[in-house]
Amino acid sequence: MANTTAAEPLHPADLRGYGLRLRTWEYADAPVALRGFTDPEFLRWNTPLVPVRDEAGARDFIRARFEGWERGDTATYAVTEDDQIVGQVALNLINRTFSNARVGYWVLAEARGRGVAARALELCTRWAFSEVGLHRLELGHALGNTPSCRVAARCGYAYEGTLRGAMFEAGQKDVFRDVHLHARLATDPLPDAFSEPAAATGAGAGA
Repeated sequence: MANTTAAEPLHPADLRGYGLRLRTWEYADAPVALRGFTDPEFLRWNTPLVPVRDEAGARDFIRARFEGWERGDTATYAVTEDDQIVGQVALNLINRTFSNARVGYWVLAEARGRGVAARALELCTRWAFSEVGLHRLELGHALGNTPSCRVAARCGYAYEGTLRGAMFEAGQKDVFRDVHLHARLATDPLPDAFSEPAAATGAGAGA
């Protein structure tokens, strides 16, 4: 593996397991992406560097995801259940030198409460370890985001501490809030909630 932060493009896989399918975003998905990024609960806990305010912005977001795959530093999947998009899961800041990345996810309002985030995160985590070859995945969420903390725990992301002032406050870029840091290693045992054999991954899963 080359000693660079993003050595080569990543090739998207068609990931299936735990009742979900993870696939790449498509331009036709822009209306759904817009709903996700303008959802009040999403904006309560996230302040995007580039806000998505309309369908044109959503298409720009999707184009940027394609570019992330090409650079090899970002891997973003639309999460689908019964062929309907219900959220997103992603590997961000992929660093080949240190074999790590930062995970992120969100779920549409109508799909919350069904364990979608945890199932999607576990599916993406196993792909990141087994196919992309990463060693460490980090998960950060704003202090007070209890649902995200529960997702991290369910997926075996151990709490490692609190990062002071590491995230923007909601809707602000000059005020900061603390972040809980969780992480999971490729060598960690499988979480109890997902102790069955790894879910299937489709062709093209390799980095």
